[in-house]
Amino acid sequence: MPEVDTRPEGTDTTDDDAPKMFHYVRKNKIAESAVMGTHVVALCGEVFPVTKSPKPGSPVCPDCKKIYEGLPPGGGE
Repeated sequence: MPEVDTRPEGTDTTDDDAPKMFHYVRKNKIAESAVMGTHVVALCGEVFPVTKSPKPGSPVCPDCKKIYEGLPPGGGE
């Protein structure tokens, strides 16, 4: 069964190269996207390539956060 833990990742949507907000995505897709340039799908449905890592205090997509908080502990095992 694939790992279903998530972590925030960003979308590049501003002119100053700073992500507007970060999204929760599957951990097993983060490295692949960062290395290969493939797109990931966030919990909220946003699709983007991983290009940034979140810093403490970064804004998180409210839809992703709501979905993430509703997931069972341990990734649904």
